[in-house]
This record gives sequence, structure tokens and C-alpha cells, in this order.
Amino acid sequence: MDFTIYNEENAPESAQPFLKGAKEKFGFVPNLLGEFAEAPAVLEGYLKLDEIVGNTSFSPKEQQLAILAVSIENECHYCSAIHSTILKNQLNTNEDIVTAVRNGEPLPDEKFDALVTYTRKAVQNRGHLSDADAQAFLDAGYTKQNALEINLIIALKAISNYTNHLADTPLDEAFEPERMEFEPA
Repeated sequence: MDFTIYNEENAPESAQPFLKGAKEKFGFVPNLLGEFAEAPAVLEGYLKLDEIVGNTSFSPKEQQLAILAVSIENECHYCSAIHSTILKNQLNTNEDIVTAVRNGEPLPDEKFDALVTYTRKAVQNRGHLSDADAQAFLDAGYTKQNALEINLIIALKAISNYTNHLADTPLDEAFEPERMEFEPA
């Protein structure tokens, strides 16, 4: 499907304030948000849910690692590039950690590895995790609250990952250095 990538001036009127806010925050309107403007309620819902994810008990780095893990599992070229960029450039995450998530490998940090492993399994198994998988997550120092917050992150990324699959969102220049390619379905 071809989607218009709206900006803060040509978007449907109810989407314009959200795109103006995105431009102020990022310095540009990311293509994904421009596509979301086709359905202003989706744009608003995504941005609000993203704000709520930011208020979880996870650190910003843990949030981004879980978000990246979901995006990799969902084979989303757009979100994988964005969240790799955020991890490396804004959160100063060790490149070995980001590369391990991107390649589906164990992470060199045990606690982060437990987070990413749990998240991957939750996506792969559509939330049906074994008792052993849940216990490994808890044993790594995470909580039942964290397990529920992973579901919130998965919900957030379902909106963007699935939109990217539908729209084949072109990658913004700012995220191009972290481009990933996945085999077509």
C-alpha cells in the first residue's frame, strides 16, 4: 500500500499538533509518524503509549533494548534502525550489546540478556511463556511488574512494526547508518 508521509503542515488538521511536537522533539518529522497521520487517532495513541512506556520501571536503556528486541523479532527494518541509533547515540550503549540484539545472539551483559531473551520469547510465542522462561527472567532481577511492562512494549511496537510492514516506510536519513534488511515474507 502506498501511504502519504505527511508533515506538520499538510497532515489532517487533528494530526498537525502531534507532528509539530515531533518536529520540535526530533528536529524533523520521522517518516513513520508522518504515515501515522493518515489516522490521527493512531498517531495520538502511539505517541501516548510511547510516553507511557517511558514511565515504566525499566531504565531508558532497558526500554530501548526491549523495544529493539521486539522490532528485530517482528523483522521491522525501520524500527530496528531507529532503536539501534537511540541505543548507540543517545544512551551510549556498548556496540557489542546492540549488535548481539540485532543478530539474535546472547548479550555480554547477563541482566540485559535475560531481558532481551524474555522479550524475544514473549514475541515468538505470542505471550505463552514457560514457567522456566518466566523464572529465568525473575532470577535475573526482574519482577512481575516488569513482565507486564514487556507486554506494554510489545503492544507499542506492534503498532509501528505492523505499520512499517504495511507501508514499507522509507528510512529517514538520520537512521540510515543502522539500516537492517530482512528477507521478504
